[in-house]
Amino acid sequence: MTGSLARLVFPALRWRRESFAHERPKIDAALAAGVGGFIVFGGTREAVATLTRELREQAGRPLLVGADLERGPAQQVQGLTELPPPAALGWLDDLEATGACGMITGTEARSVGINWAFAPVCDLDLEPKNPIVQTRAFGADPVRVGEQAAVWIRGVQEHGVLGCAKHYPGHGRTTQDSHATLPRVRAALTELQQVDVAPFEYAIRAGVGSLMSAFVAYPDWDPSGRAASFSPDILGYLRDTLNFGGLVVTDALIMAGASAAQPVPAATVGAVAAGCDALLYPESFTRVVTALDRAVGAEISAARADEALAHYDAALAAWGDLPDQGEPDLSSHVAFANGLADRAAHLVRGEPPPIRTPASVSIVDDDVGGPYTVGPRDVFHQTLREAGVSLGPRATGNVQRMVLVYAEPRSWKGRADLGARSGAALRRLVPGAQLVVLFGHPRLAGQIPGTAPILLCWHGQPLMQRAAARRVMSWLK
Repeated sequence: MTGSLARLVFPALRWRRESFAHERPKIDAALAAGVGGFIVFGGTREAVATLTRELREQAGRPLLVGADLERGPAQQVQGLTELPPPAALGWLDDLEATGACGMITGTEARSVGINWAFAPVCDLDLEPKNPIVQTRAFGADPVRVGEQAAVWIRGVQEHGVLGCAKHYPGHGRTTQDSHATLPRVRAALTELQQVDVAPFEYAIRAGVGSLMSAFVAYPDWDPSGRAASFSPDILGYLRDTLNFGGLVVTDALIMAGASAAQPVPAATVGAVAAGCDALLYPESFTRVVTALDRAVGAEISAARADEALAHYDAALAAWGDLPDQGEPDLSSHVAFANGLADRAAHLVRGEPPPIRTPASVSIVDDDVGGPYTVGPRDVFHQTLREAGVSLGPRATGNVQRMVLVYAEPRSWKGRADLGARSGAALRRLVPGAQLVVLFGHPRLAGQIPGTAPILLCWHGQPLMQRAAARRVMSWLK
C-alpha cells in the first residue's frame, strides 16, 4: 500500500554566516515529515561531514544527500578539490582525465556524507545566446558530450556516489534561463530526439542512476507547452523508449520555470503524475507533502505513487549506506587538478607575450550586480606575489597591464554575452594591454577589442586563476 510521498521531497540546506545552525528548524520539520533527503549548498569539509552524519542519526534511516558538483566537490564544500568546468574537459578531450574527475568527485563527496551528485551536465552547447549552459556543457557534439558524460558517470558511481544526468531532454538550445522563466525550444521533435537526447542515451548506457528533467517546454514534442518535468510524453519516452529505470528528478522547484503555470505544491503533483520520482528544493516542503499525499488516488494514481516510491527505495538501497572508503588522497587530487587546469589554459588570440615586471592587473567583472556574491578575485594576484612577481597599482610609465575578464554563466544575468558595463571597461582598458585573461566561454573572446593576446581560462574559480598565474610566470622576461 502506498505510504506518504514525503520521501520524494528534498529540501535545501544552505551554509550561511559560517554555519548551518539557522537550518535547524527546517531540518527538524523535514525529518518529522519524512523527507527522502536534502540538498546541501556550501560549508566546510568538517561542517558538511558533521551535518550529514547528524541528519542520518536524527532520521534513524539512510538518506540521499545531494549537491551540485559539476566542477568537482569544492564547488560546494570548502577544503575539497576543485576541478575544471566541463567545457574545459571537453576541449581537452581526454576521457581518462574526465573519468578521473568523476572518481575524485565521488571519493571526496562520499567522504563528507554526500551520496548524490547533480552532475554531469549532458546539455549541448549549441546556442550562442544561451544564458545558463555555456561552460557547464562538455561541448556541442552529441557523441563527444555523451562519451565525456559516460566516463564521468562511471567514475563517480564506482566510488560510491549516485550520478545525475541533466537537464533532460536538453537545455542547450534555450535563449532564456529556466531560473527566471519557462524557456521554449522550437526545434523539431526528430532533431531533439536524434541530437539533444543523444548524450542522455550515453549516460543511460553507462548506468547512470538518476536523471534530472528540465523546466523547459518543447512544443513540437508536447504541444501542451508543459515543461519536460510535467510532460507524460517527454518522460514517457525516457522510460519506454530509452528504457531508463532509475530515479527521475525535477530541477530546483524554486526556479521560475517550475511555477510558471501553477503554484509549486500543485506543480509537484503534476510532476509526480507525469513520471518524476524526486522533487528538489521546494521552499514550502510541508505544503508540498500535504498536496502530494492528498493527490494520491486522484491526480496521482496509486500505481504511479508506488512506482515513484519504488524508484526512490531502489536508489536508497544502492547508494544510501555504502561502507566508509577512508580518507581521500587530497594532495594527489589537487596535483591532478592543477595539471588539468594547466593543460586547459591556452591562447585563443595572439602569441605568448613577453611579460615584464612590475606589471599591473585590471579586473573587468561581468559577474557582479546579481543577488549572489562572486568568488575570490585576488587568487591570480596572490599566486604571482607569492612567486615574487612585482605587481604595481596602475599601468603608468613602464608598467605593463594585464586585464582579467570574469564572465561565468549566472542565473540572474539573462544573457550569454558581456554586458554593456563590461564592454565599456574593456574598451577603456584593453588598448595597450600586454595580455587579456578570459575566465569565461571562448565565444566571449570575440567581444574583446584590440589585438592583445587572450589567454582562455574558462572559469573564474581559484583553480583556474592559479593556472593563469602560472602561465603568466612562464612568459616573464
